[in-house]
Amino acid sequence: MSRPAASRPPSSRRPRSQRRPGSRRAGLLVTIPAITAIALVALPLVAMLAATDWRHLGAHLTNPVVVPAIRLSLITTIATVALCLALGTPLAWLLSRRDGRLWSWIRALVTVPVVLPPVVGGVALLLAYGRFGLVGQPLDAATGLRLPFTPYAVVLAQLFVSLPFFVLAVEGAFRALDPRLLSVAGTLGASPTRVFLRVALPMTLPGVMSGAALAWARALGEFGATITFAGNFSGRTQTAPLAVYVALQADPDAAIALSLVMLALSIAVLGLLRGRWLS
Repeated sequence: MSRPAASRPPSSRRPRSQRRPGSRRAGLLVTIPAITAIALVALPLVAMLAATDWRHLGAHLTNPVVVPAIRLSLITTIATVALCLALGTPLAWLLSRRDGRLWSWIRALVTVPVVLPPVVGGVALLLAYGRFGLVGQPLDAATGLRLPFTPYAVVLAQLFVSLPFFVLAVEGAFRALDPRLLSVAGTLGASPTRVFLRVALPMTLPGVMSGAALAWARALGEFGATITFAGNFSGRTQTAPLAVYVALQADPDAAIALSLVMLALSIAVLGLLRGRWLS
């Protein structure tokens, strides 16, 4: 015997006519600017793909400028990400656990490179680590080590611009943790360091990896601070973005091929971040 219609539980599914009013027809006022924005991003990428000499792509990628630049970029960006993980993860943890005016100022200081023009960052690095810099001069006098215009300068420049992105991403992951879990670990006798290493870090590992991928992408594309602080010496400090700039003047096909490699790497990073940023 069927139940009366009045006693049946209401359906959890809404009729199509009641879902998201206006979602099927956004209106010209919204649609036209949205299509324009998509075109502004997509058209340059399409133009680059259309201009690629696909038949001789392999030959262009073996250009004497391309291979050393890609190798140097991969080595320096991996070193940069390792430093971000080693230095930025503890900093992000402290920022997520501390409040107050002092820590707000520290957070603001750490994130300044996000809005600072990269060339200005390169000038700041020269003034700090250059031969006559605040740190560079005593370092040179004590050890004879000069950082500017060396591969170490490339790593420092990349670290300067990418560390804030890593810290912001990982701090957000730490703040999303349930504080009750950390409190329980503390009441069971775990030290603050043990809580960080055994509880917080494993639970936020996807967020840490996403921050590392974001930092790597930012380091890979760094140009202004690198050319100012490290120079543009082929095989020594010339990273992939600098090689694109040089090749564009002498061999445009090689520049396009190298740009295509960087585009592929950027898409790969988006794939790694898909589960965190995209639905």
